Amino acid sequence: MKSHRILFFSFLAFTVCFAAWMVNGVLVTFLTSNGLFKWNALQTGWLLGVPVLVGSVLRLPVGMLTDKWGGKWVMSAILFLSALPMYFLSHANSYGTFLLLSFGFGISGSSFAAGVAYISQWYPKEKQGTALGIFGAGNAGAALTTLLAPNLLSQLTRHNTELEAWRILPQIYAALLIVVAIIFLVFTENKKPEVVKSFSQRFAPLKKIEVWRLGIFYFFVFGSFVALSQWLIPYYVNVYSMSIITAGFMTSAFNLPSGLIRIVGGIMADKFGARILLSWVFGICIVCLFFLFPPRVEIQTPGQGIMASQAGTVQSISENEIVIIGNPNATEKIIYPLQNKEDHITIRFGIHHNQEGFLPLPSTRVWQEPQIKVGDKISKGQLLAKGVTQIYFQANQWIFSTLVFFIGTMMGIGGAAVFKHISNHFPNDIGAVGGIVGVLGGLGGFFEPIFFGYLLNVTGVWTTCWIFLFLVALVCIVWLRNLSPTKSNTQ
Repeated sequence: MKSHRILFFSFLAFTVCFAAWMVNGVLVTFLTSNGLFKWNALQTGWLLGVPVLVGSVLRLPVGMLTDKWGGKWVMSAILFLSALPMYFLSHANSYGTFLLLSFGFGISGSSFAAGVAYISQWYPKEKQGTALGIFGAGNAGAALTTLLAPNLLSQLTRHNTELEAWRILPQIYAALLIVVAIIFLVFTENKKPEVVKSFSQRFAPLKKIEVWRLGIFYFFVFGSFVALSQWLIPYYVNVYSMSIITAGFMTSAFNLPSGLIRIVGGIMADKFGARILLSWVFGICIVCLFFLFPPRVEIQTPGQGIMASQAGTVQSISENEIVIIGNPNATEKIIYPLQNKEDHITIRFGIHHNQEGFLPLPSTRVWQEPQIKVGDKISKGQLLAKGVTQIYFQANQWIFSTLVFFIGTMMGIGGAAVFKHISNHFPNDIGAVGGIVGVLGGLGGFFEPIFFGYLLNVTGVWTTCWIFLFLVALVCIVWLRNLSPTKSNTQ
């Protein structure tokens, strides 16, 4: 069928655009970790966020242009216009140039609005949910970048021996955008809506609080997905000392399911209701985010020491014991066993932290350090050896990745549930409200990497990003309870 052909090529175009939109997550991490550019965490956050800002802000005007000119021409224009700054990114030699060109190819993120408006013209209302769900699965383009781009960089740079060859990667992306643009032009047909809403009509729903609440929900489920699709690569590299290739693979385990599960999320929202589904999404995310709070740490604190049971003189000190000769009877010996740092380890919660295997829980070891020397006169109750307790928490990477996988899956389901809510609350303004909510949600993908970088700069702790997302999820679940019900929601 013609509509299916349009859907396929629109999905292809959106997937490629989304892959290009996310390229800075891999590229910037590669450039900074290899010392080609010395950008701090805040600068990195801006480079990750700027393309997302542009793509998000342009969604509403792009939707309007699609209604006026048709999806074939607008989607093709987005592909061609994104390819130009992407190509010139290969010639960037400064932070300012890189930032400016990131603004340029950020237009690729607006392809979502063009595709939604275009596909809606080819399917009846009862099939639009499924069609748009399939189109929205193009979010998986993020996984293509995180999975393939690190390997491409490794091959292009001959395993990091010719680092300047990184410049070929943006050229490959630019060529891909142009090729897909040509294919899209050849194999699609143009179609415009019969009635085009005015600018004022599109912004009329902004007066309703429900739109802003839905925007906050999308800020979390979609904006956080976009932010983490880029932020997780430097996170894995810095926190777990992974190579950029391994970090890209682990990040793909987060964003690939999130993109594909969106189709399932739409079906679940139809069956169980968007409100119930979003409650589960926010609830599960809150639990998972809470368990991501503790960072990888090693803490040393005072432990149980040894005190003299009576007065005497220190006769000898070894690794395993302290010998005291009692006073006034010089023949009486008192032996105090010592816990040695290497040989006397107390494991209370987990495994000895030198065994970097699977450590799900914190582990501790305890030892005692003598505070006296041979020949010293001691009194009853005097401290002979102070205790030292070392607490180690690995923040195991597999447990971490499992929790992140669940969060990504929930975000994908939540994205579909939010748009189901839009159809419940605004059945006659799905396009307009969807565009506005899409802008608000996309802004999360811009602000969050910048805020993550700011928190990292201030605290020096990588896990602060999870605390921030936890607070946003709490706001969402509270606002969900206050969202006015509809007939669709109460069924």
